[in-house]
Amino acid sequence: MSAETPAVSPGQFDSRRTQFRAWRGARPFWAGLFVMLAGLPIAYFPYAHLQVGHLTLAMATTAGAGSLIIGVLLVVLGFSLWFQKHVRTFAGVAAILLGLVSIPVSNLGGFLMGFLLALVGGAMAVAWAPGEPPAEAAQEEPPAAGGTPEAAAPDPDTTILKPVVGEPNDLSGTSPANGANGRHSAG
Repeated sequence: MSAETPAVSPGQFDSRRTQFRAWRGARPFWAGLFVMLAGLPIAYFPYAHLQVGHLTLAMATTAGAGSLIIGVLLVVLGFSLWFQKHVRTFAGVAAILLGLVSIPVSNLGGFLMGFLLALVGGAMAVAWAPGEPPAEAAQEEPPAAGGTPEAAAPDPDTTILKPVVGEPNDLSGTSPANGANGRHSAG
């Protein structure tokens, strides 16, 4: 490629990849993926018949229905993290709790694979916070015009209680006369 090579407009693949990257960056994508992947081994292993040589291992337990419910709930929570990002804290905590419940119910949480994926995905979902675009963060909002409440600065005389001069100073920490506002002081 030389300096004289004309710029080529991005193709369909590049534009779709850029759109997916923007979509993925605006939500807890990896947390949702881990939570969904956690549901698969938890739901699969109680119903699987694993072959080890000529030996068939049947893991069917009496809690097979519980394993299936936990697995399906984890997959649904993963999809909700992708498409309803505002429920990230609830979905993260629910994924962690379902992962913990899967230990006794579902063959040690899908042989610890599903359990660990649920813990990591749930923790990532709880910790995720939406970012601000760089263009919006650099812009400052202009002050509101007129006497609107947004333009009015808070009055420090009404927000902070000041000690009353000339009154006895109650040192119990519960009197508004000494500025404690009902809270106990530490010392």
